[in-house]
Amino acid sequence: MVKQAAICIIDGDTFDTDRNVRIRLARVKAPHVDTPEGQKAKRMLESLILRKAITYEPVATDTYGRTVAEVWVDSANVNDIMISYGYG
Repeated sequence: MVKQAAICIIDGDTFDTDRNVRIRLARVKAPHVDTPEGQKAKRMLESLILRKAITYEPVATDTYGRTVAEVWVDSANVNDIMISYGYG
């Protein structure tokens, strides 16, 4: 498990950390950020992790070089929360 801070939310399932790691949430499939639903997903992810200490466990690297990971804030699994809001 790796601890860092989320500093930039790209869209509803991707963000950057303070150590220049781009993370894609495993199991989460948010709508494209250029849509109203995609903006809603981005705001949801921002509210969950932006400027907060996160812990993540890498599970893969995708074709764009992003780290695919399970992510937690405190004991809450961010991936599960996003999926519970319909972004699975």
